[in-house]
Amino acid sequence: MNKGNLSRRGFLARSVATAVGAGLPLWYAKEMVADAQEKKQKDNGGANGRLVMAAIGTGTNRTRRSGNQQLHGERGVQIMNDAMDQQGVQMIAVCDVDRPNAEFAAGVVNRRYSTNDCRVYTDFRELLQNRTIDAVTIGTPDHWHALVAIAAMRAGKHVYCEKPLTLTVEEGKAMVRVARETNRILQTGSQQRSDARFRLACELVRNNRIGHIRQITTLIGDNPVGGPFNVEQPPEGLDWNFWLGPTPRVDYIRQRCHYDFRWWYDYSGGKMTDWGAHHNDIAQWALGMDESGPVSVQGTGTAPATGDRSFNCHPRFEVTYTYANGGNGREGTRLVCRAVPAEGWRHPNNGVLFEGEDNKWIFVNRGTITASDGNARESRILTEPLAQNATRLEVSANHMGNFMQGVRNRRQPICHVGVGHRSCSVCHLGNIATRFFTGQRLTWNPQEERFTGDRAEEANRHLGRPYREPWRLTT
Repeated sequence: MNKGNLSRRGFLARSVATAVGAGLPLWYAKEMVADAQEKKQKDNGGANGRLVMAAIGTGTNRTRRSGNQQLHGERGVQIMNDAMDQQGVQMIAVCDVDRPNAEFAAGVVNRRYSTNDCRVYTDFRELLQNRTIDAVTIGTPDHWHALVAIAAMRAGKHVYCEKPLTLTVEEGKAMVRVARETNRILQTGSQQRSDARFRLACELVRNNRIGHIRQITTLIGDNPVGGPFNVEQPPEGLDWNFWLGPTPRVDYIRQRCHYDFRWWYDYSGGKMTDWGAHHNDIAQWALGMDESGPVSVQGTGTAPATGDRSFNCHPRFEVTYTYANGGNGREGTRLVCRAVPAEGWRHPNNGVLFEGEDNKWIFVNRGTITASDGNARESRILTEPLAQNATRLEVSANHMGNFMQGVRNRRQPICHVGVGHRSCSVCHLGNIATRFFTGQRLTWNPQEERFTGDRAEEANRHLGRPYREPWRLTT
C-alpha cells in the first residue's frame, strides 16, 4: 500500500480524534475533517494572489503592566498575527495613536519577515493613502471602529474589524451602506461562527432537534467596578486628543484608555458588547435572524458609579428580548442576556443555553457542548446525525482565513458586515433599555431598525450619538 495513503489516513484519523477530544460527537468530527480536506483540495493553489495588509489599532499592555511584567500585544496585535499566519499575506504597515504601541507592532512584523521594512503611522488616514494596501485589520477601541472601517472601504481596502462592530446602531447601518456601495469585503471578528461547537449547536436548533426554542440564555459576565481614578498626564507618545476622537473631550485617566476602555459607555458597551457580541450573535445565528432581530427588549441592572472618573457600565444586568418566531399560536423565543447566573443555574458561568420542548436543552461554550441527555459521547440529541436534507450552515474553521477567501473570491465571509451589524444591534438595544428605560418594555421594528410604540421617540434618539468636531459619520 502507498505510504502516502497510510500517512494521509493516519492524519485524518488523528484529526477526527482531536475533534472528538474537543467534545464533538464522532459523526460531526468526521464531517468536519472531510469538509476541511475538500476545501483544501479546492483551494490548492487558490491562495495565490498576494494580499498586502496593514494593521490599524495595535494596543499593548504598556500602561497596565506592573513590576517585571513583560510587554505584550493585545487584541489588535493578535488579529494582526492571525492575518500574517495566512498564506500569501504580507503585512507592510501598522498604525496606532499611541506611537510606542505602533512601534511594538512594527517590531513584531519585522521579526516575522526578518526585515526592517514595516512602516509606522499614528494617523490611519495617512496609512490609507497607500494604494498598495489591499486590506486592513482594525483593532482600535470600539468608538473608532466605524470611522476607520468606513474610511478604509472608501479608500478601496477590505476590512477585518474586531467585534463589537460598532458603538451605535446608526454606525452599523452606515457601515452596511458603505460596504455595499464600495463592494468591499468586511469580516466581523465574531470568531465563534468559525467554531464547530457553536455551529453544531445552531444546526441542531435550526433542525428542531429539541423542538421549538422557548428560551435562550446568554451568560456573559459582570462589569468591573472601579474609581474614582486619578487624572494624569498622558504617557509620552500617546496622542490623547486623537485617541478620544469623536467622543467628548475629557482629562486623561489611565483606566479610560487601552484595554479598560471597555468599561466606559463613551467608548464601548461593557460586557454587553464585549461578550454579548459573541454569545448574542450565536443566538441570532441559531434562530436564523441574521437579517432581522428581536421585536421587544426590556432591561434592568445594578446602578453604576455616577462620577466622571469611575467605570460607568452597569456592574450586573439582565436583558430580555422577544422574537416574533412563535407561529401556530406559540410565543416567540425569549433571549435572556445575563451578567451572572440565575439561582439554580447548573451550567458553566459563560456560554449559551438553548431550552426547547419537553425539558430538552443544549448548552455550548468555547470548551464544551452538552445536552439534557448527556455529553457528546452519550447524548442522543448530539450523537444522532442530521438528515440528508437538513438545514446546514456555512462551515468555517479559520475566521481570518475565511476573510481571506472572501477577499480573493469576492464572496461574503461568514460574519460579514450585515451579520455583525445585526448582532451588535441586539447588544445596543439591551444597553439602551438598561441605561435609559430600566424595567420598561420597548418595542423594536427589525425591518425599519427603529423603536415603535410607547417611548419610541426618546428611545430612537439613542440609536446614534453626536460626534465631537471635526469628526462626522458620513456615508
